[in-house]
Amino acid sequence: MLELAGIIILGILAQWVAWKFKIPAILPLILIGLSVGPIATLFTENGNKLIEPIWNGESGLFPGESLFYFVSLAIGVILFEGGLTLKKGEILNVGFVIVKLITIAVIVTFIGAGIAAHYIFDLSWQISFLFASLIIVTGPTVITPILRNIPLKKDVSIILKWEGILIDPIGALVAVLVFEFISAGKGKEYTSTVLLEFGKIVLFGFTFGFTFAHALAYSIKKNIIPHYLLNVLTLAAVLGVFVLSDQFAHESGLLAVVVMGMVMGNIDLPNLKELLYFKESLSVLLISILFILLAANINMDDLYLIFTSKAIWLFAVIVFVVRPLGVFISSINSSLKFNEKLFISWVGPRGIVAAGIASLFGIELQRQGVEGAEYITPLVFMIVLGTVLLNATTARLFAQLVGVFLKNSEGILIIGASSFSRIIGKYMEDNGRHVVLVDNNGMNIRKAKSMGLDAIEENVYSEDLINNIELNDIGYLMAMTSNSEINKNAINKFRKHFGENGSFRVVSPEEMSDPENNPKEGLFSQTDDYVKLTNLARKYSQIHEITLNSKEHYEGLIEISKTDPDIIPLFVKNVEGNLSIIPSNSKEVEIEEDFKLVYLGKQMEVEEDSNTGDAEDTRTKTEEGEN
Repeated sequence: MLELAGIIILGILAQWVAWKFKIPAILPLILIGLSVGPIATLFTENGNKLIEPIWNGESGLFPGESLFYFVSLAIGVILFEGGLTLKKGEILNVGFVIVKLITIAVIVTFIGAGIAAHYIFDLSWQISFLFASLIIVTGPTVITPILRNIPLKKDVSIILKWEGILIDPIGALVAVLVFEFISAGKGKEYTSTVLLEFGKIVLFGFTFGFTFAHALAYSIKKNIIPHYLLNVLTLAAVLGVFVLSDQFAHESGLLAVVVMGMVMGNIDLPNLKELLYFKESLSVLLISILFILLAANINMDDLYLIFTSKAIWLFAVIVFVVRPLGVFISSINSSLKFNEKLFISWVGPRGIVAAGIASLFGIELQRQGVEGAEYITPLVFMIVLGTVLLNATTARLFAQLVGVFLKNSEGILIIGASSFSRIIGKYMEDNGRHVVLVDNNGMNIRKAKSMGLDAIEENVYSEDLINNIELNDIGYLMAMTSNSEINKNAINKFRKHFGENGSFRVVSPEEMSDPENNPKEGLFSQTDDYVKLTNLARKYSQIHEITLNSKEHYEGLIEISKTDPDIIPLFVKNVEGNLSIIPSNSKEVEIEEDFKLVYLGKQMEVEEDSNTGDAEDTRTKTEEGEN
């Protein structure tokens, strides 16, 4: 009981340390597992591990093969949670590169790493390619913490995120096929055996995953499942699909749960967010337990096998030759620049699936007496630990070195996706700014996406926004919801993460009625709150521009807008086309000749002096056809 409680406590403590110091949790988890496992045998009196995962006749947590059954089911739950986050609409811009990364780059890694392991460690071709199949995967659990605090171009972040999630089941599938080959042995039936196993895995994996995803989604939509049983019943369904598919085709359970997660994640489910929160919490607990168990299960004899210069050479070939080769071949004829390809080549940390399946297959092949099987687990753990350490410590510096580090975070996060937020967001997007709208109203989010805008259905009180690596280029925050308290909370909570260049919110009705109470983060105008913006957007849905010839001209227009309820100033556009947000204290804006005032409402008309042609006066008119 002490060992089991100790694993959970140490695992959660490691997760906290990882969060505090912004490093992948896999790093402290593996180090803890090695410390209480093989390393502990060096200083304990009886030479035993502090935590023995497998029962050895005297001590241990799991008898027989129970540990590996637990690992299999836990990895299945983790992959299902990853599948839920996959949104097909996100890969429209970079899908070409992602597809190649999970196909061509996989082949390059498989062949390159297999050849390297064979010639460097003199392993058999079978064991070498099994090792290669296990290090194909990267993994979202290690990618996200590394990239979270590196401002990158959105496409680069999306490529790394999707590669990490999608390649998990592909790597597992390739590893299963190689494992089946080794188990099948040599002979004339080898080719037909592998093809048969491959076909069974794909057939049953996709069939069970797709079918049960729709069945569960139907049950949720029709309220067949009571709300209080939703999460636990979904967990039971995932475990059931994993085991059932595995009964029909060995190791097809992993593919089945990923397909199930992907299908459910792309169905409009009313309770999808609750499922994600539950599965995320469960995944954190399972990962915490798994890594400590798997690392503790390694023996010192296994570590001594890789304490040689051969391990360094193998690591170098995989990281500095095989990975870049796969990335560059996969991105031929893509929109990625050379420096972006270099950065993607550099970032390739391996994660939980590699470590988990390596332990499963390594021990099983050792039991079968396959020569060289004892190298599988320590070599994979060496690659996992080495790549995570390398990327966690150097990714930010390397991004700066190759020039993919965004010096200026010009993206804009808009809290609230109401009608005027969408109009303003669309204008900024059309003028070259990356805009993301956040709202917990699904209808608003769907309308924003139909306009071609990035939009996230999320509660602003959630921590998920902070952890979203696709928002790394955000530098401006605009809170524009109907609730003044939510706007203030959003500014206070997200200013540090998304508002480094400016954080703004629409003024409250109380601030609007008090000329002396003009908040420094006030947005657009002190005379216009959410209600006025909404009403004006209904009446006039177009944004206009008017050329400025002086600071005085700008101030005059601002005064007009204060007295005309049908005009609200939004931005100032400079001669290069860059937009500056107008704060409620609008006189602080820098103005030069030929800048433009951007505003919402009815169009302003410029009257010119007949002799000079200069703009002498500005009046407003209602455009014909506007309502």
